[in-house]
Amino acid sequence: MGCCSIRLFAVVAVVGVGVLMPINFMGDQLRLIDFTDLPSKSVDVLSISNVQDGSNKLWLHFSAVYIITGVACYLLYYEYRYISDKRLEYFMTSKPLPQYFTVLVRAIPITDGGSVSDAVDKFFKEYHSSTYLSHTVVHQTGKLRRLLNETEIMWRKLKNLKYVPHRPSTDNPPKKFLGLFGRNNPGKYQKRLEDLEENVRMEQSDATRRREIPAAFVSFKSRYASANAIYIRQSDNPTEWQTEHAPDPHDVYWPSFSTSFMERAIVSQLVTGYLPSVILHFLSSYVPSIMKLFSTMQGFVSVNGIERSACNKMLRFTIWTVFFANVLTGSVLNQLNIFLDPKEIPERLAVVVPAQASFFIAYVVTSWTSITSELTQTSALLYHLWGSCAKCCKREDSEAPSMHYHSEIPRILLFGLLGLTYSIVAPLILPFVLTYFCLGYFIFRNQLCNVYAPKYDTGGRFWPIVHNATIFSLVLMHLISIGIFGVKEFPFGSSLLVPLPILTLLFHAYCGNRFYPIFEAYSTESLINKDIQEQSKPEMAEFFSSLETAYCDPALKPIQRSLNSDERT
Repeated sequence: MGCCSIRLFAVVAVVGVGVLMPINFMGDQLRLIDFTDLPSKSVDVLSISNVQDGSNKLWLHFSAVYIITGVACYLLYYEYRYISDKRLEYFMTSKPLPQYFTVLVRAIPITDGGSVSDAVDKFFKEYHSSTYLSHTVVHQTGKLRRLLNETEIMWRKLKNLKYVPHRPSTDNPPKKFLGLFGRNNPGKYQKRLEDLEENVRMEQSDATRRREIPAAFVSFKSRYASANAIYIRQSDNPTEWQTEHAPDPHDVYWPSFSTSFMERAIVSQLVTGYLPSVILHFLSSYVPSIMKLFSTMQGFVSVNGIERSACNKMLRFTIWTVFFANVLTGSVLNQLNIFLDPKEIPERLAVVVPAQASFFIAYVVTSWTSITSELTQTSALLYHLWGSCAKCCKREDSEAPSMHYHSEIPRILLFGLLGLTYSIVAPLILPFVLTYFCLGYFIFRNQLCNVYAPKYDTGGRFWPIVHNATIFSLVLMHLISIGIFGVKEFPFGSSLLVPLPILTLLFHAYCGNRFYPIFEAYSTESLINKDIQEQSKPEMAEFFSSLETAYCDPALKPIQRSLNSDERT
């Protein structure tokens, strides 16, 4: 995404700064401008507003729209094809992974007196006898997870005490002031930790025996058999034996299994429709976390799915609140009136978008600070310094951070939208947008290689979001340009631009039909070739053996935190 953005805006900057900006500056539409106040008026002088109405110079702006669109579509096609090829190459060269041999089965019907495990085993041995390998039933572990969280917190408290320098013991140890300073009693924490672990073991035993839920991870002997189980309906009753892709074992979001099929459908409609528009207006500073919470409520069973859904929500919210909310200043009624008559949208945008050029240039420039703070990890540094001073947060084996795709990708795409929509209107913004993408490329490349540890492999599945957002930016640029040419009394150019958004959407549809299926599922050709390639390898027997326990809920695994703490003393 970084290289594509840099290449695109390098070309756009050459066209905008090298051609359009001098043409705009030599215009005389704003000849009555007060040049003693040139710094505050420079954006207007260098924008299309300074070109005389009906001037033949507007043909250069008209040509620029077609050139920018052509370059953008070429780069999008090239990048889509490149990432699709890389995705297939990644699959064909990857080692055997559990998620390619496993499907998640929900809504498992249970007979009276039977268990979920028996129902799964009977069904798949009957209908998939030659390819069925094993299964792992999902258990209800909500209470168990709360106990495990308490155990983890207590273990960290006890571990952090090991870092406090030992002092001579006294009969009356000082009490803690406001719960922050003073001496803690390690023995008390150790006893509490042991009690919690005993409660965890009892709850694990109870959950394993009785708390099955109608869902299971079913593993097969080949990737092709797994794909068949996903895409062929398993039962005449469509509400039973529902299958879907299994995520990576480390990517499973286990709390999602507590909701039923109907509950997930209702909650999904609620959180994608009504709640965001009502709540997010009041909680804008916490938007990324709220969007992730909404996606979690939809019932996604993987962190990957949660973050991709949150990324889409965050992108729509960011574009509306940052771009449209600032462009369409005024009352809510006035904002809605703009969209009541679709024929007037280009003309209205042509009036309101140039008026905010100065604001968005300043917005891009000030955003350099936020992207450079990514390099210094300021918040993490301050947290570490506070923990070192307070002796309350220090960890010996702190985990490496992970990339927050759901918040970073929408923010980057917003600058792509600003650069494209203002490339014709106010090309002065282009050098700043290009600088932002160059900084972002080098900074995030360093962070991804040397700082962040991925929680899961995306396999390029975020690219369709980037592609869709860029297409939207191009169409918005077309509408604004059509409106501007109409306002500038250049109707011929405005009319000739009408086919451009239609052609762009046709290009988008072609890319969707040509490449998007690769991001949804692998083809029969790829699956069978990969199965044939590995069927004679001796390590496959060991892999199938490990597959039987790959999807065991981590909450059901034995813990021995207190033993680890004793060994450290």
